Amino acid sequence: MEQAATDLTGEELSLAERAYRAIRDRLVMLEIRPGAPINEEQLAQALGVGRTPVREALKRLQYERLITTYPRRGTFATDVNITDLAHISEVRQELEPLAAAQAARRATATDRTALRALRRQLAAADPRRQDAVDLMHLDLQVHRAIYAATHNPYLEDTLIRHDNLATRIWCLFVDRLTDMAGHVGEHGPLIEAIVAGHPEKAARLARSHVEGFERAVREAI
Repeated sequence: MEQAATDLTGEELSLAERAYRAIRDRLVMLEIRPGAPINEEQLAQALGVGRTPVREALKRLQYERLITTYPRRGTFATDVNITDLAHISEVRQELEPLAAAQAARRATATDRTALRALRRQLAAADPRRQDAVDLMHLDLQVHRAIYAATHNPYLEDTLIRHDNLATRIWCLFVDRLTDMAGHVGEHGPLIEAIVAGHPEKAARLARSHVEGFERAVREAI
């Protein structure tokens, strides 16, 4: 996969990254439904890019378990399997607290500014006016900002992939979740702990958040 990427020009690399992020988020938010066929040409037209960037994006997304390819059948969005929840949570319960603690230790002034801005968005969020999709996008933004603040690209990459898979499960049951706004709102104290540089508190809050997510989904099933 890496070798294929190095054969692209700088402009094509940029387009491939753009295609990757757009398709990834459609898959994560279930805008592309589980089991739906993936059509390279249609995606290229919808995104305004060529088929080569889309093809490169799909290679990455297959590695991240968001799409799967079957010989002689084609490429499809992966199914959302609730039995994966325990496996995903097992990883996140160990790595989310680590990421939160490292973010509290390593966040730069720029990171803290970005996190404060997200904290203000959380405070301003009104579940009576904002739909579930808006809240889930905000949830993804917060997680990704925390991962970036660890300044550990390997940890960041691993957690983004697992958070994406967890979010797909969340989207599948969103109509049954009773307090999604409360779940998203839990990020407020977590962000405050990171910005204040309190790694132990940040780790504790992150673990509680992941455990609460799994519990809420299981109650909704």
